[in-house]
Amino acid sequence: MAAGRGEFFRSFLEGLEKKPAQPALRERQLGRGRVSPGKIQTRAPPSAVSGNEHSCPEPRSQRKDFLKIKNSPSQQTFLERLPSEILIKILSFLDASSLFCISHVSKLFHKLANDDVIWHEIYMSEFGSQTWKPKLADDAALSVNQVAVEDRSTGLWKKLYLRTMAGQHMSKWIRELRDISPYTGLPRHTEWVLRNMNVSWELTVCNCRGEENTLEQSRVFYFESSMIVRWSAGRFPKYHQIGNIQLYGVRKYPNVSKPGWRSLILKLDVKSHPGRFIGKDRLIKLMHLAPGFIVGIWRGQQNVAFIMVSLHFHKLVEKSLLGSPVSPYSEPVDLPPVDNSDPRFGLQGYTLHFVLHNTSTKIMSGHFRQLSCHRVHFQRGQMELRVINRTNLSQHRLLSGNITLPWQSETLEGSVENCCILTLTLLDEFQKPFWCLSSPTYTQKRKNALSFDYSGECFLMEYHNLEGKVQMILVWLKEQKQFLLISLTVYVPVFKVNKHFSRECWS
Repeated sequence: MAAGRGEFFRSFLEGLEKKPAQPALRERQLGRGRVSPGKIQTRAPPSAVSGNEHSCPEPRSQRKDFLKIKNSPSQQTFLERLPSEILIKILSFLDASSLFCISHVSKLFHKLANDDVIWHEIYMSEFGSQTWKPKLADDAALSVNQVAVEDRSTGLWKKLYLRTMAGQHMSKWIRELRDISPYTGLPRHTEWVLRNMNVSWELTVCNCRGEENTLEQSRVFYFESSMIVRWSAGRFPKYHQIGNIQLYGVRKYPNVSKPGWRSLILKLDVKSHPGRFIGKDRLIKLMHLAPGFIVGIWRGQQNVAFIMVSLHFHKLVEKSLLGSPVSPYSEPVDLPPVDNSDPRFGLQGYTLHFVLHNTSTKIMSGHFRQLSCHRVHFQRGQMELRVINRTNLSQHRLLSGNITLPWQSETLEGSVENCCILTLTLLDEFQKPFWCLSSPTYTQKRKNALSFDYSGECFLMEYHNLEGKVQMILVWLKEQKQFLLISLTVYVPVFKVNKHFSRECWS
């Protein structure tokens, strides 16, 4: 008898371990009403309607709930069924960039990829020889405490890792930009930093239908305080179809197959800011789109031959590296200290670095110190700085070359006369940049001569925007075949001076 009970329980356990057979298959194998040896037949619950315990099926809602509960474990992947400790151990073998990628797979991986334990190991492996705090211990401790107090679950070590990496990345070129030239008031090694950081410039041209076309630079021309970028290869829309132009600084990573970082420098709406005609030759005509774009259009057509832009070096590295793809870099405001004891504070001690050039040569360069303005020189809300006085012959300067602007398309090249690039850097009395511009300009012939000391024809060259105005008067010396600059005046709005020096006493 004992042996019979043992055989029964052994058969019962075997039946529990086996998977249940399909109903149709069981009926074929066992037949209706038969019970397999060693197995117990279970009955379905009686129907609440008919009372027939054999013919009434299970309610549909109950079957759905049962299937849902039964199939939910099988719907999980193998990785999702693993404990979180094992998954964290697996993810700990990945680097930082791989963790960023895998965090977008699912909510589970997003949570695991931001685990503090993993990022602590990554931080210590990258900066293990250093202390985990930055050099300024007090500031670092304060910032770490603030992050910890705000939300510990957001990933303290991940934030510290990103902050330290960004600091090391920026320190590579910030150190080079600290060397300021006393001649221009700008960093000496701007060109070196841009080349060393593999920065290039891309142009995105959007037509009126919203279609975009991105163009890579064809040529870059560097000068002492500015640069010119030209795009002459690629598909351009017709000039009247251009909706907007977007200029990006792009840092490309060498030997890495990933897209470079795009930093928006300038976005120009051509429809609201139409271009101005500045010159032509027998092949093209030039249109100036403020602030610094030049569009070459084939004469007799609306097809674009090339696009050029002139960029000033002031904060150009920051604009090309620290902006985002949708918004440009925001320059921090660093106002000079207020000095109300000096009644002429903000009206004296200016320095001007002035350059006329084109894409190949420097036409004229000058450095002027101790520029000042008297109250009598205030005209229509503008402060007047007389750099070269028309009546002072000793200040007049010869231009070293003709005023021309060479151009080059994908197949042809030429030169437009009476056009060039004006680059201006005005420093305040603390030798900090006050007004910086680099833009195309052109000469206009004047009917009335403004100087009785020279017999040549007079020409006027101007540039103006909301930031200020530059006015030059030139005389063409026919025998020498050169231009002579006899007057140079810079006008700065009074509200700009008051805002810069935090004063409201002038109007």
